[in-house]
Amino acid sequence: MNVHHLELFYYVARHRGISCAVRRMPYGIQQPAVSSQISQLERDLGTRLFERNPFRLTRPGEELFEFIRPFFGNLEAIKARLGRSPAPVLRIGAAELMLRDYLPPMVQWLRARDPLLQLSLRSGFTAELEAALRSREIDLAIVPQDGRAPTGLHRVPLLAIPLVLLVPKKSPVRSADELWARDRIEVPLISLPENEILSRVFKKGLKRRWVDWPCAIEASSLDLIPQYVANGYGYGVSVDAANLIQHAKVRSLPLAGFDPMEIAVLWQGRLTPLMQEILAEAQRFVREHDLRKRFEARDATPRIRPGPRRPARPAPPLAAI
Repeated sequence: MNVHHLELFYYVARHRGISCAVRRMPYGIQQPAVSSQISQLERDLGTRLFERNPFRLTRPGEELFEFIRPFFGNLEAIKARLGRSPAPVLRIGAAELMLRDYLPPMVQWLRARDPLLQLSLRSGFTAELEAALRSREIDLAIVPQDGRAPTGLHRVPLLAIPLVLLVPKKSPVRSADELWARDRIEVPLISLPENEILSRVFKKGLKRRWVDWPCAIEASSLDLIPQYVANGYGYGVSVDAANLIQHAKVRSLPLAGFDPMEIAVLWQGRLTPLMQEILAEAQRFVREHDLRKRFEARDATPRIRPGPRRPARPAPPLAAI
């Protein structure tokens, strides 16, 4: 086996696909080259390592990934330890919302505190980052949570962000309650994958209202949802973050009475002094910017009590708005 081929397979398996791996490689390489060398690795091994679309590791692929992950996953850490001037290393995984809107000030603070700090930032869905924590690929995860610590991990809540429903600016709908009053919601629902916290919290709110509105279009990121809504694909579920939902062709409707989406910091084992400092800085940032109070004020509408149960109102998989 070619060791470089194993390294490429490590990144493909870690990032769940060739195109995602190419974007996150620590060095430049083209997608066709990765595909070709992975195919050569499979020929050398005499087995298929993963299904391409949708991505899924085969049993041999899972076994090979578990074998090589400790080596390739710890290269940066061992490099720091063996260097002449060992530098501290901190690996943070975060939801895209946190990486874009809230982490930059904290990163600046970390750089000012220690210019030698080797900082690694990684985006992903909650389940992916929880798995990365357990395999020690990252040190901290700042992700949406459902109010309880995952098995084997520690958790500290940071803030809770209200949910909103995104509709086209020209839509006649002026409040989400208008939709709940309908016998049938024919507009397609756009959301993150159903196992993500945002989708689960939204479904919980629908269930309290005896509303059945299955997701018709799964978006791979929160950034795509306003664009899909603007393009007329349906109505989208998002969170009340100004930088996220700004779009000239989209309006946001408050989801009164729905639970907010909680953001929490997760880690495994004991906090190092450096991890304690970034946790304290994250809490200070939330406190000094009044983020918790700001979001609580937006979501101050009293919770509703569910009324009499109504028949389910299924939505078609796709329909015109």
